[in-house]
Amino acid sequence: MRRGIRGSTATALVAGLALAATACGGGDSGSGGDSGGELSGTVTFWDTSNDAEKATYRKLAEGFQQEHPKVHVKYVNVPFGDANAKFKNAAGGNSGAPDVMRTEVAWVADFANLGYLAPLDGTPALDKTDDYLPQAVGSTKFKGKTYAAPQVIDTLGLFYNKKLLKDAGVEVPKTFDELAKAAKKIKAKTGATALYLRGDDPYWFLPYLYGEGGDMVNARDKVVEIDDGAGVKAFKTIKGLVDSKAAVTDATDGQENQLKALKDGTVAMAVDGPWDIEGARAGKAFKDKKNLGVAPVPGGSTAQGSPQGGWNLSVYAGSKNLQASYAFVKYMSSAKVQQQTNEKLSLLPTRKSVYEVPAVKSNEMVQFFKPAVDGAVQRPWIAEGNSLFEPVKVQMNKVLTGAASPEQAAKATGDAYRKLLKDYK
Repeated sequence: MRRGIRGSTATALVAGLALAATACGGGDSGSGGDSGGELSGTVTFWDTSNDAEKATYRKLAEGFQQEHPKVHVKYVNVPFGDANAKFKNAAGGNSGAPDVMRTEVAWVADFANLGYLAPLDGTPALDKTDDYLPQAVGSTKFKGKTYAAPQVIDTLGLFYNKKLLKDAGVEVPKTFDELAKAAKKIKAKTGATALYLRGDDPYWFLPYLYGEGGDMVNARDKVVEIDDGAGVKAFKTIKGLVDSKAAVTDATDGQENQLKALKDGTVAMAVDGPWDIEGARAGKAFKDKKNLGVAPVPGGSTAQGSPQGGWNLSVYAGSKNLQASYAFVKYMSSAKVQQQTNEKLSLLPTRKSVYEVPAVKSNEMVQFFKPAVDGAVQRPWIAEGNSLFEPVKVQMNKVLTGAASPEQAAKATGDAYRKLLKDYK
């Protein structure tokens, strides 16, 4: 993805901006100064939530103004697919970057490595840190400093249409092999395809890889692992599901196409996350909301696993309103706001205390996804972590279209990783 300024020059420039902003952050009230005890000015917030979520996030963000009436929150919804490159361009070019951004967990180390994020250690942004789930904290740290506050944690699950599976007389599959075997029965009895397979997004490749006992890299020992036997088997699994017509897929627009297929009842199952719960329930197949079931992602031949995901809140290093930005992050990651987010959107909190609230504890999606999150596979929280997905995406497409064999795809992905990670074996 493009950056406004590349390499060490960008890092040095933005680091300098951060120092300047810190020096003046507590100054006049127009810059959010709090020398008089009251925050003011504007906080621009880039929210990357989806269409089903953004109205709730906007209302929550603007609620900050009730606590700090002299602060104006400028809410901007930025589509997830555009947000990473847009922030890098703005931060690297020192023009138009937000004060606060809702950052995907894999972006934090990358942005911090470039010098684009303000360290939050010792600031009001990090409040009651002992209350955070331990697994939610990992993605917020880079080289010993904290660059984000955990806001939402998630993982993938198997969404399924209870009626379609019941009509077909099949159980919820525990492995992808069981799913493939049930597919013909589902098609014959209901007319629906068994699974929508996200062939356009490499994040959805990870359960297949983990299911074979594999991983992308071993960050501790600096070893590339995706081109071993597990990687080959994972590519074979997705190819087999599509070729056998147990699954349908698309090279593009998978988010929209998968959700539509699930909502319309043209597929019986889809691997998805809690962010799509409300979107799925808006479809005709789930007029009875109880018809939407969620189960663990099917396993492979040797294991079962799903990646840990989620969203954090980060502050731009060059913000001219650091004090108000820290306060905004504290507010948006608070137990109160996380509880409201769960009650309205069924998203999973990152604070332990919120899971003790009766309304949250009784949420049916929390009851499934919290244990799933507890058992989710930690991704490598390295600066290049987000860049590991593009080679997988390229090779998934080649495998699914027949342009490469699973063996060729695994090797090509491994080769790409070693070029990206110079000191990895």
